Amino acid sequence: MTISAADSAELGILEQLRQTPALLEAVAACSEAERVSQKSLRIKFDGPLVRAAVALYEARQRAAGRLPEAGRLWLTRIGAEQATAWPVARHKAERFAGCSRVADLCCGIGSDAAALSQLYEVLAVDRSPAMVRRAEWNTAVLGQLQRLCGEAADVTRRDWTDWFVHVDPDRRVGRNRPARRLADYQPGLPWLRQLLATARGGGIKLGPASDWPQQFNAADGCEVELMSLGGECREATLWFGALAGKVPRRATNVGTGESLAGDPAVAGRRVAARLGDWIAEPDPAVIRAGLVDLLAEEQGLARTAADEDYLTGLLLPSTSLAASFRIDEVLPASIKLLRQTLRRQPRRLYEIKCRRLKIDVEAVRRQLPVGDGPPAVIIFCRVAGRGRAILAQRG
Repeated sequence: MTISAADSAELGILEQLRQTPALLEAVAACSEAERVSQKSLRIKFDGPLVRAAVALYEARQRAAGRLPEAGRLWLTRIGAEQATAWPVARHKAERFAGCSRVADLCCGIGSDAAALSQLYEVLAVDRSPAMVRRAEWNTAVLGQLQRLCGEAADVTRRDWTDWFVHVDPDRRVGRNRPARRLADYQPGLPWLRQLLATARGGGIKLGPASDWPQQFNAADGCEVELMSLGGECREATLWFGALAGKVPRRATNVGTGESLAGDPAVAGRRVAARLGDWIAEPDPAVIRAGLVDLLAEEQGLARTAADEDYLTGLLLPSTSLAASFRIDEVLPASIKLLRQTLRRQPRRLYEIKCRRLKIDVEAVRRQLPVGDGPPAVIIFCRVAGRGRAILAQRG
């Protein structure tokens, strides 16, 4: 691939920045105001290099807690935002077990490439030479650099027949927020579908809130895995070819490693006639995967209402794929009645939850009496078709 003048200039500044550790140290030592003005930094260093150093510092600050060794990684703001969270990258890498060689296409800053390199030989490919260089340097920190080969190339102009591949399409082409339509990804849907037919197998990273259910289904012979971490659904990965499972959907809590796999069309929907002793909120990956009814079936639970994702039962659910709460009291969904009830024992902390009912959580919180009672969980949901406020404790 021919490298443009812009790409060459970006790569040159990046390599010069790596050779100027004194500038990075100066940026870290600056006050926020000094980093914004950059005046004191420009006295000793060139302007373009200072801008790059400040941008790198800010990207590293944002990535702290999301990526290990963030202070040593070579990042961009968008690259860090789109990078796979490290525990998720490690989890996905294990799926390629038995593959001696994997191509990480559209590798970006290289979090997936680094995780893959801990187990396999990896070819990391991106259109941007600077991104390829970042992926190499980041793999030296997080993975096994000797197993990685970086290449600046247009992935759509290569033949990936018989390869195992991981693909992270660009979801921000020409926009500030990630695209919700797969048709707006780059590379786009036609190329992705071609890859499904030619590559030996692999995984395609998708936004969990994107329109993947409308684009891929069981007829494609694929499996979509929804992955949660820290109570948030972080990613959907479309597994295909030799890496696809036998069922169309999977939900995984990456923090615990527990998975639930099945076909949303098979599980029957059970609705409780009344609440049990416990109410459970399914993991967001379970909800997005459409596996709430399968989880209910496995745990002996039922939905609180046909159009609710909350589940209820007599026994404490034995799974990390749901947060469980012991029910103390059930009230109509009335703020006035809720306040009256809580005045008997005002709490020092309220955790307020709702999914289907339109509730202004912060407005409710401001109206509740505050005292020194134990923390309380308040769940607004429908029970047998009626809105209820459930007072509960975490299980």
